[in-house]
Amino acid sequence: MQSVDLNHSPQGFEGIIQRIEGGAELQRKLMSLGLRKGQSLRVLQRRNRGVVVASQGSRIALGPDVAARVFVTASPASRQTV
Repeated sequence: MQSVDLNHSPQGFEGIIQRIEGGAELQRKLMSLGLRKGQSLRVLQRRNRGVVVASQGSRIALGPDVAARVFVTASPASRQTV
């Protein structure tokens, strides 16, 4: 399945982070928030152009520039229900 960035993921989407495009600073920032490659997440809310995601019991708000660099694919459980 093809990955899409979080800006193009609908509210309620459940997926797995496939890659994060950006430099070491962005990678560190997202890792400190609990977001890394292979991590599962759910899009809770679309806010203006950004998103609010849930991962490992935390809610994380991402602006549109950061959300555009996080690419996800649908998790296996959500593919079965579609």
